[in-house]
Amino acid sequence: MIFGKKIRALREERGMVQRQLASALEIDTPIYSKIERGERKAKRSQLPIMARLFGVKEKELLVVWLADKILDVIENEDDAKNDALTYAQDAINQEKNNV
Repeated sequence: MIFGKKIRALREERGMVQRQLASALEIDTPIYSKIERGERKAKRSQLPIMARLFGVKEKELLVVWLADKILDVIENEDDAKNDALTYAQDAINQEKNNV
């Protein structure tokens, strides 16, 4: 849901309407609306288009998009989600150190 909130905020800040984004993404407006509401996921291939339209770096959207996917996976794992995130972060740090 955080990705939907992000793109809604960007769209509103720029005075754009949903149908503009939907048209650029070659989807219909109700589908785009579902993405903003978190009822449907944006495709990775749509991020460069959104970044260009919003005038932001693609990485900014990618980070939020990935974080949203992670949160979806661990949403109902109350007992283990913090440990899983710590474990993943440690693995990422270790990988960086080995490069």
